Amino acid sequence: MADHVDFVLEQWAARLPDLDVSPMGVIGRLSRLHRLVEAELARTFKAHGLDAGSFNILATLLRSAPPHRLAPTELMRAGMVTSGAVTQRLDRLEARGLVTRTPDETDGRGVRVGLTDEGLALVEKALPDHLATEQRLLDVLGRERQDELAGMLRELLESLGDRREG
Repeated sequence: MADHVDFVLEQWAARLPDLDVSPMGVIGRLSRLHRLVEAELARTFKAHGLDAGSFNILATLLRSAPPHRLAPTELMRAGMVTSGAVTQRLDRLEARGLVTRTPDETDGRGVRVGLTDEGLALVEKALPDHLATEQRLLDVLGRERQDELAGMLRELLESLGDRREG
């Protein structure tokens, strides 16, 4: 069997046989895999009236300690998104009644974002479907190879400066 990246590598080998294009085999596959996985996850999120960014915000709040309230800067760090993206997503989620923004009791200038009952119910309903989609996508590898792949990806991320926060 061969994938599209094999086709690209064969073209490069024919055109420039002395050039080592093997890194393209990994990076190209990661890139294509990212697009394919995103499309699959988007279908799951859409079934719940969400997009990936909205799910990310709701899930980040859910996994935070009760009462599931964070400052926008904490959401940015924990959800791995920019401040502009957080603000825009929060506006949409608040308009839908899924989150609230209330003054921060410890910082008069700040706000805390929290899940509403409706937001909590939605993310708790969407999460099992999200995990089922992810598992379906990984089933071809089996548990042991999934763990091995996760370890290799962690090693690559750490080598690029991605470190655990919090």
